[in-house]
Amino acid sequence: MLDRKFILENVDAVKENCENRNVVADVDRFVELETIRREKQREIEGLNQESNLVAKSIGKCATPDEREAKKEEGRLIREKIAEVQAELNTLEAELDAIQLSIPNMAHPEAPVGKDDASNRVVGYGKTPLPQWSEGFEPLDHVELAEIYDLIDFEAGARVAGAGFYFLKNEAVLLELALKQFAIRKLMQHGFTPTTTPDLAKNDVLQGAGFIPRGNETQIYSIENTDLSLVATAEITLGGLLTNQTIDSTELPMKLCGVSHCFRTEAGAAGRASRGLYRVHQFTKVEMFVFCEPNQSEAMHQELLAIEREIFDDLEIPYRIVDTATGDLGGPAYRKYDLEAWMPGRGGYGEVTSTSNCTDYQARRLNARYKIKGEKGTNYVHTLNGTAVAISRALLAVLELGQQEDGMIVIPRALRPYVPFVTIQARK
Repeated sequence: MLDRKFILENVDAVKENCENRNVVADVDRFVELETIRREKQREIEGLNQESNLVAKSIGKCATPDEREAKKEEGRLIREKIAEVQAELNTLEAELDAIQLSIPNMAHPEAPVGKDDASNRVVGYGKTPLPQWSEGFEPLDHVELAEIYDLIDFEAGARVAGAGFYFLKNEAVLLELALKQFAIRKLMQHGFTPTTTPDLAKNDVLQGAGFIPRGNETQIYSIENTDLSLVATAEITLGGLLTNQTIDSTELPMKLCGVSHCFRTEAGAAGRASRGLYRVHQFTKVEMFVFCEPNQSEAMHQELLAIEREIFDDLEIPYRIVDTATGDLGGPAYRKYDLEAWMPGRGGYGEVTSTSNCTDYQARRLNARYKIKGEKGTNYVHTLNGTAVAISRALLAVLELGQQEDGMIVIPRALRPYVPFVTIQARK
């Protein structure tokens, strides 16, 4: 969340940012409430001082009647303090709710626009688009999965409902290969590999900027608990430093998280979202970084460079997108997506994203660092980035690897992890 002082000192900028990001937040009401809150706080401080003076004067009373009168005066003051404190608590709750609804400020160079139509393409990968003979019609991954017996969507729907699936045969080994490839790549870049819980407390989800309950949630919540299934390891990795203070010498802290991801994907439909592109469960290798504020811009570029390296190695053509303000998630200051070319869609589809969240998540999670020899603590900056979301990466590998002779060729980067170079049709 944004700092209260920053909001009060930059009201117009915060309101404009909310408008640019399609977020409804009553900033004017926040300012009004904060003014009243400060008045109430001063009133309580004055009443406490008055109460202390009365308490000290009781012992100096000359008669029992004077002492009783002072005690009664003290009781009335304490009642007034309790009354004002209750009003203050109500104000604080409303202030907190508005403050949590205000998104992070957007990077000044982020494209301004209401939705992804305003996203800006800023580059392309090394691999060119596939060149097939005229008349050859590439299949999408759902059709390939049927022919090569790789994915069973029907069985997944029978067992768990639409949006779930079984991987089979070479697809299973390819999932494992993608995980191994991504983990080793990140370790080479100094990331510590971790596996994370598939569940997190709801206050951790909220701290990371996700909505665990309500009509707009994409989160599966666990009934009669304060737990939810995680949509990404960003949630659990961010939660590592909840209410913690670490030494600055531990920064930057670079973590590689392997987890399942669960998303309701409410309302998703259509050919562009079919098959593996938009599912309720998938495996992901996630990058997460805690760093000092002066490191985060460079770290964001490093995460993007790693994503590019991964998909260049996988021989997947992609474009780089600078995300528009209206398409940014609440915590993100700036976000880049890689969108891979997917023949089955006849266009590009998102395969990774990387976000610099500055201190927005850290304030909500109370994640801090201290510098030796200096007083006080500071909020860390947090960044996240997809290394590999297995479902979409697998989709791209299958669709782009298909050959006119009926085989699917495996990218060279994955061959050390699988006992085959090509996949042949079974049906």
